[in-house]
Amino acid sequence: MTIETELKFIATSNAVEKLAATLAAWPHQYQAPRELTNVYFETDDNQLRRWDMGLRIRGVDKRYEMTLKGGGKTLGGLHQRREYNVALDKAKLDIAQLPAEIWPQGTDVVALQQRLHPLFSTHFQREIWLITFGGSEIEIAFDRGEVATEQLSESLFEVELELKQGQRSDILLFAQQLVTMGGLRLGSLSKAARGYHLAQGNPPRPVRAFPVLKTDAKATVEEGMVAALSAGLNHWQYHEEVWLRGDASAQDAVREALEALRQAFAVFGAVVPRKASSELRQKLTLLEETLVHDDVEAQTFCFSALSVDTQLALTHWLAESQWQQWSDEKGQAKLQASFKRFSDIMLARINADLKETFLSVKQPNEFNDKATRLARQLLTVHLLAGAYSSEAVAIWLGRWQQLQLAIQSQAKNDLPWLAGQAIKQPVFWKSSSAPR
Repeated sequence: MTIETELKFIATSNAVEKLAATLAAWPHQYQAPRELTNVYFETDDNQLRRWDMGLRIRGVDKRYEMTLKGGGKTLGGLHQRREYNVALDKAKLDIAQLPAEIWPQGTDVVALQQRLHPLFSTHFQREIWLITFGGSEIEIAFDRGEVATEQLSESLFEVELELKQGQRSDILLFAQQLVTMGGLRLGSLSKAARGYHLAQGNPPRPVRAFPVLKTDAKATVEEGMVAALSAGLNHWQYHEEVWLRGDASAQDAVREALEALRQAFAVFGAVVPRKASSELRQKLTLLEETLVHDDVEAQTFCFSALSVDTQLALTHWLAESQWQQWSDEKGQAKLQASFKRFSDIMLARINADLKETFLSVKQPNEFNDKATRLARQLLTVHLLAGAYSSEAVAIWLGRWQQLQLAIQSQAKNDLPWLAGQAIKQPVFWKSSSAPR
C-alpha cells in the first residue's frame, strides 16, 4: 500500500505545445510516449463507489497491473489516496490477490469478484518527465486520449504531478511555477469520476445551491475554518466545470463561491491575523471584479493566470496550514477552541446586524441597497450553521431567503412584511454575544 499524492491539471492544446520546453528548465529524465489502456470495474449497484474505492487493470507494453484506490481526500486539484498495486500475468481481474484487510468487515471477496464487470475504460498516450525540484522528485505525466463507455466518450488532456520522493510543499511550489506557462487549470475530477459520469449517461451537471456546511459538534475553530474554505473551493471548481460545459448560469455560482471564500476569511479574521490571508483576499476580490460583466467567457476566466494561481495558492495555504506561521500562543488557543461556541458568537452578531439593517427599512430602493449585505450574511450563516438542527437552520434561512427573493423579483408590497417576519423569528443557535 502506498499513499499517492498528486496534483491534476486540465490542459489546453496551447499548453501541450509548450509543456516540453517549459519542463526543460529543470533537471529531468524523460520517457517517450507510451500507450496505456485502463479498464475500470464495478458492480451493478456501484458497491465500490459507495465504499469510496476505484478498481482498474492497466495494460502497458504487454504488462498488466491491478490497482485499487481507497478512501482519501481531494483539495483543489490535490489528490491524496491509498493505493494498492498487484502485478498480473494477464488482463484478468483477480481481487483475491489484494490484501484481505482492505475490504469492509464481512466482505465475501469471492462473491464480490463474481459481481464485478467492466464499466468504462481510458485509453491514452502518456509522456513522462521526472523532475528534481528542491529536495524532491516529481513525476510529470502528460496524458492525451479519451475516457469511454460502450456508448459515450470524451477526450482528455491532463497533466498530472505526482510526488515520488520528498515534501508535499515542493510539489505545490513547483506547480506554482509550472502554471505560469498558461493553458492549465486545476482538475478536481479524476479520470474515474469522469468515467462514472459517462456510465450514468453523461447527464448535465446541475447548478447547485451553496450548501450549509456540515461540521462535527466537537470540531475546533481551526477545523471549521478549513472546512469552510474547502467548501468554497469545491463549490468554485464544481461550477467552473459546469460553466465550461456550456451552462452559462453556473457563472453566478462561481461568483457566489468567491464571495463565500471572502466571507470565510472575514469571519475567521477574528482568530487568524488578516495579514496571513491578505494576498489571497486581494486575488479573490480581483477575480470577483472580472465577473461583474455577463459576457465573460468561461474558457477565458477559468484558464486565466489569476484564477489558476488563486486556486493553487488557496490549495497550498490549506494543505500546508500556512496560517500557523502567523499564529502566536494566544492565537493557537483561539484556533483550538470550540467551533460551535465560535459559531454561536458569530451567528449572534450576524443576527444583530440583519435586525439593525432591516428594522427601519421601508422603501423598495432601500431594500435594494441592502441586498448585497443580506446575501453576504446568509452565505456566512451557511458556513457556520452545520452543527445545528438541519430543520431549524432551514426554517431560519428560509425566512430571510424569502425576503431576498422578493427583493430580486421587485415584489415591493411584500418587502416590509417579509422583513418583519424574518426579524421576529427565534434563533436556532444558543443565544450568545461576543465578549467585549
